[in-house]
Amino acid sequence: MNIIFVGKFRGKPLRCQLDGTRQLLACSVIISLFAGLLVSSGYWYGKTATAVNELAELENDISKQKILINEARQSAESELDALAARLGTMQANVIRLNALGQRLVKVAKLDSKEFNFKDKPSYGGPSEDEVVTGIDFENVMVDLDRQLTSREAQLDVLEEVIMNRQLRSESKPRGRPITKGWTSSYYGKRTDPFTGKLAMHKGMDFAGKEGSEIIAVAGGIVTWAGDRYGYGKLVEINHGNGYTTRYGHNAKLLVEVGDNVEKGQAISQMGSTGRSTGPHVHFEVLKNDRQVNPAKFVALR
Repeated sequence: MNIIFVGKFRGKPLRCQLDGTRQLLACSVIISLFAGLLVSSGYWYGKTATAVNELAELENDISKQKILINEARQSAESELDALAARLGTMQANVIRLNALGQRLVKVAKLDSKEFNFKDKPSYGGPSEDEVVTGIDFENVMVDLDRQLTSREAQLDVLEEVIMNRQLRSESKPRGRPITKGWTSSYYGKRTDPFTGKLAMHKGMDFAGKEGSEIIAVAGGIVTWAGDRYGYGKLVEINHGNGYTTRYGHNAKLLVEVGDNVEKGQAISQMGSTGRSTGPHVHFEVLKNDRQVNPAKFVALR
């Protein structure tokens, strides 16, 4: 058996003669090894190419997952920001409710120890065996926000009712129109000091030192501040709810028409102007424009 290798080897073809069995076997082994090497190289190249492709796909998947994770993180941060804003709003509502509650306790003269809006509420109870595994924070916060809004509205209405009641109480005349002095004449029929005849006295007279302070017996608006026939220098105050008070015979007026006065505020100085026999204040209480006996209001101190 002759094997001829064609190539440029010293310019001549190379001939190899295989005559024996050993030579054929060696040649077969060499050819088999060469073929196995080619197959192994092809298999290795194929596996390497497949691994490279799988690695590229894995890197692509990792990149996609990173993008999804970043998007999820941004979404979570946005939701946390929104949650923090809602919590801030609810906290502000709680602060307003506590302040409103403190005002109501003060206005209504309630026991501040019993209705203490500064401390956290006390609560407790036995533990339950049932374990809550999941909480819907969105629904919990919506329900809590709804309750806070409802409580705030209720407290606002309660405050308005209490304040109106307080204003009605403050607008009702009570007490004497002087800080020093004495009662010199009462409401009712009496002998007129100028004519000597029986006449109706529609107020109470409080005598004292000339120039002493005359005070408002309730809060209201000044509707008259000036001379008036028979009264001399007169101050008239409208207190609302049908009540009006008059303070006559003053030496000096300390308020003007339109002024808003408070209970106990000095409005004039005692004098003897108008139809008067000496320093005093003629005090009248009118209910729905009709003079009534001031005695019961003076007694309400």
